[in-house]
Amino acid sequence: MLARRIRSHLRLRPLLLVALILPGCQSAALDDFAAFGDSAKTLEDDSVVAFYKNDELITTGKLQFKEKNYGKSYAIYKRAVVVFPADPAAWLGFAASADMIGRFDTSDRAYQQLSKMIGNSPVYYNNIGYSHLLRGDLPTARRYFLKAYELDPTNETTARNLELMKNSVRFAQR
Repeated sequence: MLARRIRSHLRLRPLLLVALILPGCQSAALDDFAAFGDSAKTLEDDSVVAFYKNDELITTGKLQFKEKNYGKSYAIYKRAVVVFPADPAAWLGFAASADMIGRFDTSDRAYQQLSKMIGNSPVYYNNIGYSHLLRGDLPTARRYFLKAYELDPTNETTARNLELMKNSVRFAQR
């Protein structure tokens, strides 16, 4: 009799355990499942801003640019303009990196975006002027550098760019 009683209790324990666990496995909606039983929310694309600090991409891009890793900075800034399309720093870095690797078609598109954001500023004119200097288009570069100089005659970058352009005219590479 004791053995029969023990067997009946042992049979009830797994049933009781299953009855306690199953309510925790219920979902509110039957169509809310993705592969492997995860909820469909795990498949939503949250890659745009969720995993980046505010300035992480731009800081990393600046570091790579300073280290003269222009290909890496180009890739980082390319991602930065996707993640932060309204940030002029991302577009400036992207345009400058594209210039340094000779992707002038890409830098032209970036400068078009920048003209809407910071179009009438010494920073914009210095950068687009330097782009034309790299292409060998000295008259256009000079025109942009002079626009930057008119806006801010004390800007050291503008003075250096004008000097660099003067040296480019004097000492042409052969």
